[in-house]
Amino acid sequence: MATPDKMHRPTMIVGIVCGTLAALAWAGGFVVAKHGIQVGFSPADLAFHRFFWSGLLMLPYVLRDGPRDLDGVGWGRGFVMSILSGPPQSLLAYSGFIVVPLGHGTTIQPACAALSGLLLASLVLHEKATFQRIIGGTIIVVGLLMFGAESLATIGGAGVGGDLLFATAGLFWATFGTLLRLWNVPGTRAVKAVGALSLIVFAPIYLFIYGISALAQHGWFENLLQAVVQGGLAGSLPIYLFAHAVIALGGGRAATFPALVPVFGAIIGFLALGVIPSLAQFVGMLIVLVGFHFTMRR
Repeated sequence: MATPDKMHRPTMIVGIVCGTLAALAWAGGFVVAKHGIQVGFSPADLAFHRFFWSGLLMLPYVLRDGPRDLDGVGWGRGFVMSILSGPPQSLLAYSGFIVVPLGHGTTIQPACAALSGLLLASLVLHEKATFQRIIGGTIIVVGLLMFGAESLATIGGAGVGGDLLFATAGLFWATFGTLLRLWNVPGTRAVKAVGALSLIVFAPIYLFIYGISALAQHGWFENLLQAVVQGGLAGSLPIYLFAHAVIALGGGRAATFPALVPVFGAIIGFLALGVIPSLAQFVGMLIVLVGFHFTMRR
């Protein structure tokens, strides 16, 4: 007879693969978002691209599967999830890129998501806070302090404010992951709910305030790039993958996968934008990764 570990090993592998791919998709989204800010897109423009197109894709499925209660998710829960993982959360992250370098966003938000997720998993989901996870969380905090110190020294108060925007976005995402586990919402339903509500509620607000001309001024190529990356690769896909990781691995372990984003972000940022992390960013990233290693241990 197979042992419990062996019986659950395929599920764990699927969870790890889903979590890793979600981190890769997030990293690509961060890099393209930073590029978008550099060429003149506003955070609201990027948030529109991220959720309008995926919302168009998800809306027919919601209408087919049960619009009255968002396919079992419920409109109340769906609205909460849309705030925590939809346009409001994205606005926080994109706004941070206005004042701080790429490496800050790709490290601070995922690290804070991992750290907050560990705390919420213990407090809300009652998952055991092992000694290794406590050590890992402490190490992550040390890595985050490296980024805060660099912001204070090179940018000043505005830089610290940008870092805090990323930290808040990470807390939003960790809360979303915790609620997925608490409410036992499958990844497909979460994606459909967030996409549909973003289209129905948030997209009209953007169009009323900014209008389509705000996007048109940037040309078709830049808009197509943001639509494909933000709307597809960094929009619905990672929510779906991350939700699967939460169900397969538990809230505590899945919450640490965003800590892989700094590595992928540094690689993609160098290849796509030629961005080289500073020494402080590199050291902080390494410290965060060490913390990630500890949090993933039993």
